[in-house]
Amino acid sequence: MKKTALVTGGSGGIGSEICRVLAEGGWQVAVCYKNGRAPAEALVSELKERGLCAEVFYCDIGDKDSIDKCVAEVRDSLGFVTLLVNNAGTADIELFTDMTDEKLCEMMNVNLLGAMRMSRAVLPEMIREHSGNVINITSVWGEKGASCEVAYSAAKAGLIGFTKALAREVAISGIRVNCVSCGMIDTKMNGELKEEDVRVIVDDIPAGRIGKPRDVANVVRFLSGEGADYIHGQVVRVDGCWI
Repeated sequence: MKKTALVTGGSGGIGSEICRVLAEGGWQVAVCYKNGRAPAEALVSELKERGLCAEVFYCDIGDKDSIDKCVAEVRDSLGFVTLLVNNAGTADIELFTDMTDEKLCEMMNVNLLGAMRMSRAVLPEMIREHSGNVINITSVWGEKGASCEVAYSAAKAGLIGFTKALAREVAISGIRVNCVSCGMIDTKMNGELKEEDVRVIVDDIPAGRIGKPRDVANVVRFLSGEGADYIHGQVVRVDGCWI
């Protein structure tokens, strides 16, 4: 059976590296994007030039109809989705009391409900096939909580709870569900931080550096492989022992 992976947020810093690692491991990769069409297409071109299999698909994880259409297109083009990586997300730094209701709903809709909707869309076929794997990309703030990122922390904490509960529900159907909890990773999202602020953070990380997207992708590669067959409902932290 062909191995097909669907990666949301596939055009971002972490997402694109996850797509590369999976493609290098023999997966057919559905690189899904909402806003980053150009980088998604560039990534797919890069992978195809290397003889690897990848295709671009649009998906707004905040919209059920968009999700259903995306999953159907992936199935028609690449086949049954055997691995879902819920990587798409959004973040914002502001006081919770300053956050509008619209921003609060968006934060929950993308970071938590989007992953739940996408999982619900692919699970019926996984259950019928008695095979499948869901990997959710979360954050250490979902474990610890962060000032000025209250809604983001709450959404990521919800994603961890969703992972643990869903894992218990679908393990009997031959499906594994786990999540990767990211610390400070060198991405465009964190690139807006001042150099001085980054130095302060690095001083607090025992490993002595911020993480790279490949650090996260390598854990996804492990969790997607046969060597992780008995790992269910776990939170694998990638943070250099930060928290």
